[in-house]
Amino acid sequence: MPEVVAGDGPPVGPGADRDSVYAGIGGLAPVLAEAAQYRPLTSGVGGGLILAAGGGTIAEVSTALRELLIRHVDGGTIPGGVALLGAGNAEVVTAGVASIGGGPMGEDAIMRIQSMTKAITSAAALRLVEAGRLGLDQSLVDWLPELADRQVLRDPTAELDDTVPARRAITLRHLLTNTSGYGMVLQASPLQQAMAANGTEAGPEPPAMGADEWLRRLAELPLAFQPGEGWRYHHSFAVLGILISRVTGRPLGKHLAEDLFGPLGMTDTALWVAEGKLDRLPAAYRHGDQGLVETEPAGGGFYAGPPSFDVSHGELVSTAADYHRFARMLADGGRVNGQPMISPDHLQQMVSDQVPAACKTADSFFPGFWDGMGWGFGVAVTTEGPQRGRIGWAGGQGTDFFIDPDGTVGILLTQVELGEDMWPLIDQFQSLHQPS
Repeated sequence: MPEVVAGDGPPVGPGADRDSVYAGIGGLAPVLAEAAQYRPLTSGVGGGLILAAGGGTIAEVSTALRELLIRHVDGGTIPGGVALLGAGNAEVVTAGVASIGGGPMGEDAIMRIQSMTKAITSAAALRLVEAGRLGLDQSLVDWLPELADRQVLRDPTAELDDTVPARRAITLRHLLTNTSGYGMVLQASPLQQAMAANGTEAGPEPPAMGADEWLRRLAELPLAFQPGEGWRYHHSFAVLGILISRVTGRPLGKHLAEDLFGPLGMTDTALWVAEGKLDRLPAAYRHGDQGLVETEPAGGGFYAGPPSFDVSHGELVSTAADYHRFARMLADGGRVNGQPMISPDHLQQMVSDQVPAACKTADSFFPGFWDGMGWGFGVAVTTEGPQRGRIGWAGGQGTDFFIDPDGTVGILLTQVELGEDMWPLIDQFQSLHQPS
């Protein structure tokens, strides 16, 4: 596997550990970290209870989960957290506080879920396909004229004017599978520098401009590869949010509220926290040299109240109970209360690997990501090992979910940016349940 260089950081090769990878790419670290725990596990990590499918009562599962949270609160990993684990009904457990020096973490805390949004917008897009308003493989230029007549770099590290015309149009399938040609650039290159310069580089910060302006700037740049012939993380899903907004003729948040959140009973999930609920928005943190550093105050920050511009390219806030309703819909065959939300065919595509082997190159993401791993529509798919068939994804602000083939759903919500100090918690949460 060839060596990949990320910015001015250390070489990223087959022997590199994930912490050195993230240390070398600065603000991209939490975005990359969303994927770090998605690799096949061979055994439980860090001790503790490992629950086989059908084994353990709800009380036993909740106790193990609560003890995990308490252990990491006491150890300083997180100030507090909310989690659940189980098939069918699952108890929400909490530990710690919503902010350092503040009150206890509530089970109804509204959390910044960041890239856990990708699974939700994927489901919303599939519902539009089933309504006949979109096709998986049709050109998107009728709604996204910015994507017409794309130019493609001859090589991902080439100069920005060293391009050839795109051989095909970008489609919805390309967006859902991160194969559009847009995405995170981990190699030092003119494209990486241009994305940083025009404000389209991925990072932990919330949107700094409206959806239309963001897309206009992104479309100024060439694609890293021909649509469908490579894989890069993240940006396709911001484009997807804008696409849904334009197809439906309304902001993304309004469409999701009516088409998905309403039927599922997800009353606290949105693109921002309403003023009357701000007391349920915990503070956000990242680990610094001296411990936890607050990045957004409790009840404040970007997600506190409606933003001043369109955030159809943005990410959601949600609760454990709300996200559980969404995950249970997927686990129950795309149905809620007996009513279909997603067809069996589209659900099967969503939860199975859709990325061609030729796209799983060493420079597409961090080293080792594709070892026993695939990508469906908005979720990672474990393809090997004891957790084969598990789907899920994480959010850079310390959130994670998974769904196992036996119907078990796991949700972990903290508000501490992912990174080296968070690995033990994420690893132990991921390995609490092993399908039989």
